[in-house]
Amino acid sequence: MLFVLIVLCAVLARIFLIEESKEEYVKAVILKGLASLCFVVIGLTCNPGSHVSNLIVAGLIIGCIADVMLNLRMVFKEKGQLIFLVGILVFLTGHIMYLAAVLPLCSYKLACILIGLVLTALLMVWIFKRITAKPAFKIFGVVYIGAIMMLNCVAVGNVITVQSPFNIIFAIGAVLFLVSDIVLILNTFRSEFRQSLRNTNISLYYAGQLLIAFSLTMLA
Repeated sequence: MLFVLIVLCAVLARIFLIEESKEEYVKAVILKGLASLCFVVIGLTCNPGSHVSNLIVAGLIIGCIADVMLNLRMVFKEKGQLIFLVGILVFLTGHIMYLAAVLPLCSYKLACILIGLVLTALLMVWIFKRITAKPAFKIFGVVYIGAIMMLNCVAVGNVITVQSPFNIIFAIGAVLFLVSDIVLILNTFRSEFRQSLRNTNISLYYAGQLLIAFSLTMLA
């Protein structure tokens, strides 16, 4: 069943990209929602019912909602910026759920947080040199990237201290999620939109979420 859901997610995500590129935005929203529903179902199916796994499943569900919201900005273009910012806030909530799940497992919390803050500052300086965005988007971007960078530092820190299958798979998923967001930001806020970067963004995103959902099988 897990294999079927993974393949179904990949197929739906690919069709979503095709429909979005054709500006069939209503169809694209539906397809993206169905693709994201696949990793939610995987999370629910693999959830052993622990506190950690429940938080991760909550993050997956919130991510699915955020996916739909982000693409609704294409359907309701007159409110596109507002919908985009709300979608980012919803995604931020999902990252907080993930962070709340793995932070208690971290042996070096303070070190991971400090490293996360430094890496966030360096990454945002690098990004801001390459994009043009309004101040509100930049503020949201710093908070959002800060949260997912913190998640990545904690997840990687957990792997360094304990090389468990759960820690490894979750960390890989978190890293892919971070890279997908960086690609999304660069492609959204630069003057030239590239479909190849959009394809990369979506591919990395779904790979990341699927791995995070699949990591729950290692907690059973």
